[in-house]
Amino acid sequence: MKRSKILFLGVLLLFTAMAHAQETAEQKFKKLEWLTGKWVRTNCKPGQSGYETWEKVSDRKLVGKGVTMQGKKVNFVEDLQFIIKDNALFYVVKVSGATKPTHFKLTALTDDSFSCENPEHDFPKKISYKKDGNKIKAVISGDGNHEDYLFTRR
Repeated sequence: MKRSKILFLGVLLLFTAMAHAQETAEQKFKKLEWLTGKWVRTNCKPGQSGYETWEKVSDRKLVGKGVTMQGKKVNFVEDLQFIIKDNALFYVVKVSGATKPTHFKLTALTDDSFSCENPEHDFPKKISYKKDGNKIKAVISGDGNHEDYLFTRR
């Protein structure tokens, strides 16, 4: 009888520890709030400029926009979101002219970086951001190719 109580308590403690060790989607989402604000791209081609803006619109959604300009003319726009869907986090990208957005599932997260992946997408298959003070390095990659995007907070 005493042995079964000890076993029961041990199992109960194990499950309790496991439940506390796993972050909820909402807790993970909070770690992304450093992304909010305006980020100006610092490594554009000559004659180009670019930026990303991010805003927290709820405890479950960040909304952003990525813009590339040639002089004063807008060259490229993408609508960006971070959302919680089915208890998972997704980086959602909708490029101007596209009929549907592309979802990249969050696969890695720290206090100052994240990676999202969609192995079914042509390019990129992976999007990673790493913050270092007031700077961000974003990398899009897939199939052996990659592009780096460097930003500074404004």
